[in-house]
Amino acid sequence: MSFFQKMKSPDYGLVGGYLFLLVFGVIMLSSVSNAVAYQKFGDSYYYLKNQLLQGVIPGLIVMTLFSMLDYKMWKKWAFPFFVGSIILLLSVFLPGLGAELLGASRWIHIGGFSFQPSEAVKLGFLIYIAAFFAQRGSREIQDFHAGLVPFVSSLGLVMFLIILQPDVGTMSIIVFFSMMVYFIAGAPWRHLALLGAGGVFLFWLLVKIAPYRAARILAFMNPEADPQGISYHINQALVAIGSGGLWGKGLGNSIQKQMYLPEVVGDSIFAVIAEEMGFVVMVCFIFLLLWLFFRGLRAAYCAPDDFGKYLAAGITFWIIFQSFINIASMLSLIPLTGVPLPLVSYGSSSLVVTMAAIGILINISRQGGDSRGKRSFR
Repeated sequence: MSFFQKMKSPDYGLVGGYLFLLVFGVIMLSSVSNAVAYQKFGDSYYYLKNQLLQGVIPGLIVMTLFSMLDYKMWKKWAFPFFVGSIILLLSVFLPGLGAELLGASRWIHIGGFSFQPSEAVKLGFLIYIAAFFAQRGSREIQDFHAGLVPFVSSLGLVMFLIILQPDVGTMSIIVFFSMMVYFIAGAPWRHLALLGAGGVFLFWLLVKIAPYRAARILAFMNPEADPQGISYHINQALVAIGSGGLWGKGLGNSIQKQMYLPEVVGDSIFAVIAEEMGFVVMVCFIFLLLWLFFRGLRAAYCAPDDFGKYLAAGITFWIIFQSFINIASMLSLIPLTGVPLPLVSYGSSSLVVTMAAIGILINISRQGGDSRGKRSFR
């Protein structure tokens, strides 16, 4: 019997939730982007057309394909994905290929297309660490030399190359889902405590060597200190969110998108959503993310093997954690991070890779068993 004949139905709650999030993102992008698109390109639908042609359509194709391909096949490609991730991260520094934007080297240009390698690295490195832990028994995972050292070495190399770009937001997301996979795989608490201490030191070091990061923290702690300077972005985001009220100003009626709020199609899109759609829709949006979080963890819990469990959990923590980091930064709960809102913010690289990951998650849900009688994560 072929693989396709043996496949069960997917988790329709998971599929429907992510597709609803994608459609909602397209609708909001069409509203949010028209002013800045016309001002920059003379075409109010510039961002919307690019997102549909370069992100949504190829993303749906990739998601559908990956949802039908047996996720176990990715395990064989885990190490080549890791090597490919390193090559991609190095490629941004190659003259004629890499491109610098706003002081950061995060893009490569091929022909008329731009691509952000760190987005692909999220999925490639996640597949690698899921396979890494799945191939090791509990004793090896808990061993300092067999478990912690190779994990930290591979993660440290990826972190170093992303810091050089620099892209601390993306690095933080990769570190977070990697740590969660390590935890689920059975990492001992002493190793997690050691990694936590190292993370605190690294954070201090990154702030120390880059004054703009310290300025962001100061703006977070005291947004009124420099309202026309370093605090301008967060103040305008809070104005947008606060002016939305309970029910919002209505779709298309944002004031802040009229060249007041920076990065309205990217990092700041949630603030405009809150302004136009209001507090009620904002809360519903957050509850949808929580729904997807629990459905994703259920897929991981019911996965037929450890590789599927680690991969499903990693994808879920990646997408939902990134979403809440973006939202929290717009609400001034944490300093501004510069990470996009998955499936909503403009950006074809992020969208296609995220939908590929969702396709893999859907496939894992198709092969999972009943949650009753399943072993726990630990």
